[in-house]
Amino acid sequence: MSISFFDTSIEFLKGVGPAKAKLLKSELNITTFGDLLNHFPFRYIDRSRFFTIAEANPDMPYIQLKVQVTGITTVGAKRTKRLVARIKDDTGSMELVWFQGVKWMGDYVKPGGYYVVFGKPSLFNGKLNIVHPEMEIITQESPVISTGLQAVYNTTEKLRPRGLDSRGLWRLMRTMLSQMPAALPETMSENLITKFKLHPLRDALFSVHMPSDFEVLQKAQFRLKFEELFYLQLRLFDQKRTRTEKYKGHKFSVVGNFFNTFYTTRLPFELTGAQKRVIKEIRADMGSGLQMNRMLQGDVGSGKTLVALMCMLIALDNSTQACLMVPTEILASQHFETISQLVSDMGIEVALLTGSTKSAKRKDILSQAADGTLHILIGTHALLEAVVQFDNLGLVIIDEQHRFGVEQRSRLWEKNNMVPHVLVMTATPIPRTLAMTLYGDLDVSVIDEMPPGRKPIQTIHRYEKARIAVFDFLRKEIALGRQVYIVYPLIEESEKMDYNDLMAGFESISRSFPLPQYQVSIVHGRMKAADKEYEMQRFGTGQTHIMVATTVIEVGVNVPNASIMLIESAERFGLSQMHQLRGRVGRGHEQSYCILMTSNKLTNESRERLATMVRTNDGFEIAEADLRLRGPGDLMGTQQSGMLDLRIADLSTDARILQTARIAAEEVITADPLLASKANAPLNRKLKHIWDKKGDWSKIS
Repeated sequence: MSISFFDTSIEFLKGVGPAKAKLLKSELNITTFGDLLNHFPFRYIDRSRFFTIAEANPDMPYIQLKVQVTGITTVGAKRTKRLVARIKDDTGSMELVWFQGVKWMGDYVKPGGYYVVFGKPSLFNGKLNIVHPEMEIITQESPVISTGLQAVYNTTEKLRPRGLDSRGLWRLMRTMLSQMPAALPETMSENLITKFKLHPLRDALFSVHMPSDFEVLQKAQFRLKFEELFYLQLRLFDQKRTRTEKYKGHKFSVVGNFFNTFYTTRLPFELTGAQKRVIKEIRADMGSGLQMNRMLQGDVGSGKTLVALMCMLIALDNSTQACLMVPTEILASQHFETISQLVSDMGIEVALLTGSTKSAKRKDILSQAADGTLHILIGTHALLEAVVQFDNLGLVIIDEQHRFGVEQRSRLWEKNNMVPHVLVMTATPIPRTLAMTLYGDLDVSVIDEMPPGRKPIQTIHRYEKARIAVFDFLRKEIALGRQVYIVYPLIEESEKMDYNDLMAGFESISRSFPLPQYQVSIVHGRMKAADKEYEMQRFGTGQTHIMVATTVIEVGVNVPNASIMLIESAERFGLSQMHQLRGRVGRGHEQSYCILMTSNKLTNESRERLATMVRTNDGFEIAEADLRLRGPGDLMGTQQSGMLDLRIADLSTDARILQTARIAAEEVITADPLLASKANAPLNRKLKHIWDKKGDWSKIS
């Protein structure tokens, strides 16, 4: 049956063989029939119509012709070598050109032969041609067949010269599908198939590659997308159920002296309604006796750190310790200074542990964490080291958690006999579909309200030609006592990319803002931690007016007096990254500005990103636009999760299917948590197969 069929080596498919099998593995990771079947098309072309050469024009996206080859010539040598074929039909003639795979195509295309030609018409020196067309020979044994909707597949430059362009992959798919068993065991339950009117599995797999029409294609796509997203959600719900049953949490029944003293006498400003709501949600979790696994989302500057501290005080009130892990030393140092100042004279011991912590100090911190005299430990990846042990760790908070891999984070929970409560925080707003997919097993709290008194940041796009005017504006702001960030995408000049780099920028800024009137700091990722800290301190205390930096300042840096964020080569940055950088200003009571400097030539996508930044300060709107433009794989380091290897579903366009699949998965797991019923046997088998491939991370976020 199907197991042996789908596990068959691709080498044994007619038209492949050992050499092409090796290429398919290295280029597309296709090793079996099943891998090829799951190499889904990314679009479809209507190939039911044939045109004539007389109808061809360069404005057409593609054209399909039935022609005879009248001659073939190799032109040039070495790098300029190309193959030119002349073709004709009853209405005229034109040329076909190949710059790659010249030898292979020269053997395949014969003068006098008849072919189906498919490609994009273009003009060169006033003459029509088609560059790198798809070719299919017409013979009595292999007459031309109108294929209707034809699937288009991703391929590579190494595969095309070997006949494995999109059309070549389609031919392999057609051969394989002709051998597919007549019946396949279902991977969905009968209840779900009936309720959602799902195509049978075999029909869906066949029709997504060889659709007879658009209606059939849509039904096949819905079946396969629904199934993919359903199992992703079912796995998340099963993961949450397993964690809840397996891992009991500390029961924080007391809200005591530490929390109440801070709340009544130490709050730096009145909590917003959103902060109060979030703290209440977290308190309820930590008091339930079950392990908390909650995500806290909040836009830059919304007050997540204060919420985190108040949750740590609840942990302390219940005789446990807390730790806060962050991705950079700059951010760790800033959290340490902020929290130490807020809880000073409260009898709370706070320590900072990073890669730069001196040996003697490190030894003291490790000793105090192990014997319980240290209450709060703040640090970077250094917290993950095996030597870091706690007496009774009750709460783990991870800031900018997407920067840590799952396996890394899991080491923190193993430092305690009882699994601690977990709060993961992010200042990167997460699109709803991505949150449901990546973090669907977590409870989510959102701080959707900014502290009072802050003015919205004004964002402006300026081209390079406006640099003199922009620098004049910077001088006026500095004269008013403000400070300025100038951020560059690169540290050193790259020959391949025509962008301003940090070092050249620093020299230019130093010339435009000369000493002694203007003091300039510089910070980048290659500096020693002590040097970065020194420069940050100088800027933070107002000793320098301008901070020239790379994105090392993207998160955590808090200088209320800084009113301008100038992003150089802004077209080089993603939306979420620009939004993070913008959040470094607007922290005081004065009007703040974000200036996006770009070259004069921009792609349409760059223009859309910049227009989005200018239009809105809403982080969630920006995140949705970023998902649409870049796709989920490039956002937030999601490649670490292992969850987003989606083969056919698209989170930026399939939100409705995802929501439907999530509701269905929740209903199934609620009614039958162990999937033990006979009706759910197909679901149980498939889910176990997924767990075997992915591994069990049920106790971590």
